[in-house]
Amino acid sequence: MQRLLPEWHPQDAVQLTWPRHDGDWAPMLASIEHMLEQIALITSRYQSVVIGVPSDTIRTELTKRLQQRGADPKHLVVTVVDSDDTWARDHGPLATADESGNLCLHDFVFTGWGGKFPASRDNCISQQLSDAGLLACELVSHDLILEGGALETDGQGTLLTTEACLLNPNRNPELDRNAMEAQLKEALGIERVLWLRHGHLEGDDTDSHIDTLARFCDPCTIAYVRCDNPDDPHFAALDAMEQELQALRQADGTPYRLIPLPWPQACYDADDGHRLPATYANFLIINGAVLVPVYGDSHDREALNALAMAFPGRDILAVDASTAIRQHGSLHCLTMQWPRGALAASHAHLQGDTP
Repeated sequence: MQRLLPEWHPQDAVQLTWPRHDGDWAPMLASIEHMLEQIALITSRYQSVVIGVPSDTIRTELTKRLQQRGADPKHLVVTVVDSDDTWARDHGPLATADESGNLCLHDFVFTGWGGKFPASRDNCISQQLSDAGLLACELVSHDLILEGGALETDGQGTLLTTEACLLNPNRNPELDRNAMEAQLKEALGIERVLWLRHGHLEGDDTDSHIDTLARFCDPCTIAYVRCDNPDDPHFAALDAMEQELQALRQADGTPYRLIPLPWPQACYDADDGHRLPATYANFLIINGAVLVPVYGDSHDREALNALAMAFPGRDILAVDASTAIRQHGSLHCLTMQWPRGALAASHAHLQGDTP
């Protein structure tokens, strides 16, 4: 049976999707390109980076720029894809493996978070990457509408998710909770689902993706955002979420080890003043390191220290995500990891075997 792999499973690569010059990032293109370059440069020290770009011209320019900034050419895989936006977490493939380690990548339907934004080109990116010969394993297409940011797994058959997203009628209105669980079991080998009813971030377009709220760090540990300001509009919902997490149990009945992450100061859009979804939970696990979004906030160091406790033995590396939240996402939302064995051998050059 295939089973959904956790993010800490050894990886071949991290997938990024580069912004279009005529897309939503146009007013802040240089800033988001700088952030994506930082992710690519850091990740390339540990493993490969697969970057889908809008044109051959950008492919040539970006490859040259990254190499000039120190990226190992063997760890750069830059290919042209037709895209709408940059959120690889939600249009990238999900990975499973069976008991023998045989991999399968899964391509679910992406509709721009329930039809909020154009997504028809993003929905085809995984197939484009397969057609380009970048995948070393099978890519299976599904009719289920599902985004990677909505799922957290312990790698042992348990899924953590939110009702607000997975049961939202703007995704799969014909599926109730039982039917959704059945679909997840069939496609991804999920044996039990832990549902959170509470928790949200203002400015979030995803209907409460779990990767902005609570994350598995290992099969026994969950890091989660905690609001300690009773005057903040998020306080009640996140307090209720914390109580839900405290009540959750592992498959053997043991409580989870919970690591609270600090609550950053409120960030607001400079144009219309709406609140932006800053969160420290949107970190990325790669081979030997964890990339953590920071916001130039007094709580940044506290978040880095908390995640150092959650990931002993890994490098904890800060990435300024101040630009990403202006389009209502953060660091993890921009990335999708590919497990060891998923990248075609002609492109797979690993720095080492550190998981």
